[in-house]
Amino acid sequence: MFDTMTMTKVVGAVCGALLVFLLGSWAGEAIYTIAPEGHAGEEERAQAYLISTGEAEENAEASGEAEVDVAALLGAADAAAGEKVFGKCKACHKIDGTDGTGPHLNGVVDREKASVAGFGYSEALKAMAGQQWTPDNLFAFLENPKGYAPGTKMSFAGLPKPADRANVIAYLQTLQ
Repeated sequence: MFDTMTMTKVVGAVCGALLVFLLGSWAGEAIYTIAPEGHAGEEERAQAYLISTGEAEENAEASGEAEVDVAALLGAADAAAGEKVFGKCKACHKIDGTDGTGPHLNGVVDREKASVAGFGYSEALKAMAGQQWTPDNLFAFLENPKGYAPGTKMSFAGLPKPADRANVIAYLQTLQ
């Protein structure tokens, strides 16, 4: 019943079916996938349309009610805790005076925006040149980088906790 010829036919049929499946998958990806132009991740695609569910308005109202006293948070900030939170930033930013994926952060507090020589800043940050990275500006930027500077190359989502942002700023102030 299961002689060599039958087994050969079964294995051939399975291999043929896998080949058809793989070719179909490859063709489907080629047709329906939109590849970004240029290098991977350089350009961000804009969403074609938004469907409002009302959540954004509710979240905005809820966050508007809880105003944060930045000066008080910065006064009570802990640089040692900020160093731990800064671990999230180390993937892109260095503190030894050399640039990584992002510019080095030595002396960033009260430094002019987009002022590290030789670093390729986004147009959003270049437009802010001449302004200072004050603790208040850094606090807002670290909360939501893309909201603070739309079009920034920084892909980090931000630090949602105000205490974490204040601690990181306190740590960065020690790196002058």
